[in-house]
Amino acid sequence: MGKIVAGISTSHVPAVGHAVDAGKQQEPYWAPMFEGYEFSKQWVKDNPADVDIIVYNDHASYFGMEIMPTFAMGIADSYAICDEGYGRRPIPDVEGAPELSTHIAASLILDDFDMTILNVLEVDHGLTVPMSLMFGTPEKWPTKVIPLPVNVVMYPQPSGERCLSLGKAIKRAVESFDDDVKVRIWGTGGMSHQIQGARAGLINLPWDKQFMDDLVNQPEVLQYKPHLEYMIEAGSEGVELIMWLIMRGALGDKVNEVYRFNHVPASNTSVGHLILTPKED
Repeated sequence: MGKIVAGISTSHVPAVGHAVDAGKQQEPYWAPMFEGYEFSKQWVKDNPADVDIIVYNDHASYFGMEIMPTFAMGIADSYAICDEGYGRRPIPDVEGAPELSTHIAASLILDDFDMTILNVLEVDHGLTVPMSLMFGTPEKWPTKVIPLPVNVVMYPQPSGERCLSLGKAIKRAVESFDDDVKVRIWGTGGMSHQIQGARAGLINLPWDKQFMDDLVNQPEVLQYKPHLEYMIEAGSEGVELIMWLIMRGALGDKVNEVYRFNHVPASNTSVGHLILTPKED
């Protein structure tokens, strides 16, 4: 059967992608942040998986006001890179895992989650920046990917409880897959940041660190955190953190914390990153 072997959470700041593409990783502003991912880059090499489920949000690049699904899943063979208004990033297309993704999508729908099924999808920085942070600049990505876009852009967004439940349902779906396949699941976005208005540039590192503590040790507390608290404490874009709950729900009740990293600032954003593994009973 399939098995979820690890969870990864990380911010997906678009300027990080530009820094990678422009070769700025060693510049004084960026070097401390990229150094914080060196452990993780080696860890994913030493602990490979067959497929990565990457939970992210589209930033009105592929989706828009016309169509914005609450939860969606790509089931295609491959995914092109979005032009986000300044050209495509010079990175490889993303290889899909259609057999597993089709199985998971069907399982989730039969488990009463109304998934939008995507036979065609282009992915933006929400998905590609985390991949660049973890895998660097390969000619071909070293993993197959199942994209799972979540609406955290337009009201109404899903609740934390629904996100945690979706993660648990993903775990059941993976474990019911016939083939032996190792799967990692990623929760991306956040941490505290606001990109517009009077509070533009808001960062709340103590709140971010408490969120990470709760995510590891007591995610049931976070599932009832109202969206308004995210807005007040973590800025208007802080609600992206509900996507981390999907990752956490897929790992089971108890986890091992392999690695944690925080860095402030990266393009006026609080960067957070975790690697977790399920704790065996």
